[in-house]
Amino acid sequence: MTKVQKAIKPRERDTIIQALSAGVVPRIGLPYIQVGRAAEIAALLRDIERIADGGATVRFIIGEYGAGKTFFANLVRLIALERKCVTVHADLAPDRRIHASAGQARALYSEAVRNMATRTKPEGGALSAVVERLVTDAVKEAGERSTPVESVIDERLAPIQEFVGGYDFATVLKAYWRGSENADENLKIAALRWLRGEYSTKTEARQHLGVRTIVDDDNVYDALKSLACLTKVAGYAGLVVMFDEMVNLYKLQSSQARNQNFEQILRIVNDALQGNTSNIGFMMCGTLEFLFDTRRGLFSYEALQSRLSENRFAQGALVDLSGPVIKLQSLTPEDLLVLLSNIRTVFAGGDPAKHLVPDEALTAFMDHCDKRIGEAYFRTPRTTVTAFVQMLAVLEQNPGTDWRQLLGDVSVTADPHAEHDESSDATDRPDIETRSGDDDDLTSLRIGA
Repeated sequence: MTKVQKAIKPRERDTIIQALSAGVVPRIGLPYIQVGRAAEIAALLRDIERIADGGATVRFIIGEYGAGKTFFANLVRLIALERKCVTVHADLAPDRRIHASAGQARALYSEAVRNMATRTKPEGGALSAVVERLVTDAVKEAGERSTPVESVIDERLAPIQEFVGGYDFATVLKAYWRGSENADENLKIAALRWLRGEYSTKTEARQHLGVRTIVDDDNVYDALKSLACLTKVAGYAGLVVMFDEMVNLYKLQSSQARNQNFEQILRIVNDALQGNTSNIGFMMCGTLEFLFDTRRGLFSYEALQSRLSENRFAQGALVDLSGPVIKLQSLTPEDLLVLLSNIRTVFAGGDPAKHLVPDEALTAFMDHCDKRIGEAYFRTPRTTVTAFVQMLAVLEQNPGTDWRQLLGDVSVTADPHAEHDESSDATDRPDIETRSGDDDDLTSLRIGA
C-alpha cells in the first residue's frame, strides 16, 4: 500500500479534510492524495522544461464530466510553480471568453491575472510581487553599474517592446518604478490596474499613465505573450496559462461567436507548434464534446481538427502524449484503494503509526460501496470519498469506536450528476454541462485525485 511518508502540516491536513468532506477538490495539498497519471504528469513536466528553455506549448486536457480535468490542471500548476514558473488561471463563463467584442475577453484576462501565482504566493495575487522583483533588481543593477535606473529598466524591457502593445507594457512598468521611487501609491496602483486589464477606456489610461492603449478584447492573447516576457525578464522561468471550463465555448449559441473563439485558439496552437512565441504555455480543460463534436466543438473547425486529431497508431493500450491533446481516463478500483489509503494517511498527519483504520478496513469499505452502488463507486467516487472521510472523522473524534460497526451505518449513493450525464447524449443536448464549475467537485477524483 502506498503511504505518504512526509509529515503533513496541520493547515494542509485540515484544508484537505474539509474540502473532501464537502465534496470538492482541495486547492492545496494535492500531491498528498494524487495517485496515477505518472505518464501524463511526465509529459506536462517536459512542457514546463520547454517553457523555461524559451519554448512554447499548448495542451488540451480532455475528459468526461468529472474525469478530473480541474484536479489534473491544479496539480500541474503546483509543479510549474515549483519549477519557478509564474501561473495564471481562470474559468471560462458566459461573461468570460477567449475572444469577444463586449468585454468578455478582457474579463477573462483580468480574472486570470488576478489569480497570478508564484512559488512564494501560490494562492494568487502575485502580480505586484513579480513587478516589484523586476524593479528591485533593476535598482540594484543600476547601483552596481552607476547607471540611471530608467536606463536599466529600458534595457531589461527591450524584449517586451517587440510584441504588439509591448511599448506600452514597458511604459507602464516604468511608471510603476517612478511610483516606487516617489512614494506615489496611486501611480503604482494605476500601473497594476493597467497590467490586470482593469482599464475600460483609453482616455482614463492616458490620463493616469500616459499610454495610448489598454488590454482589451482584441489584444488579450498579445497581452498574455507580453506578460510571459515580463515574467522572464523578472527572473522567472516563464508563464503557464490555464483556462478551465472550456465547454462554455461549446455552449455558445452563435456559430459566429464560436468560430471567432476557435480562430483565436487556432492562433495559439499555431504559435506554439511552430515556435512563433516563447516562454509561455497554455493548458485548456474541456469535455469530450468540446473537442470532438463536429457541429459545435473544436473539431467543427477544420484547421483545428487537423492539428488536434489523435495519432491513428495510438490504439488500445498504446498512447501518444506528444500531441496537444491529453485524454483522461477513469479511476480504476486499484487507484481508488490507493486514494483511500492516502486519505487515511492525511488524517494521520503523514504518520502511518496514527492510522485510524487498518488496511482491511479499506477493502471492506470498497466492498460495502460495491454492494450499495456497483461500479459507480470507483468511476464517479465523489460520494464514496466523502463517506470515507466522514467515517474517519467520526472515528477520530470518538476514540475506541469499532470501524466494523460503523461501516454498516455508512450510507453511500450513486452520484446523481454522473448518472444524469452518462444517460445524456451531447448531440441531443447542446446545453450539456451547464453547471459552471462542477468539475471542481470530487468527481474530479476519477483520475486518481
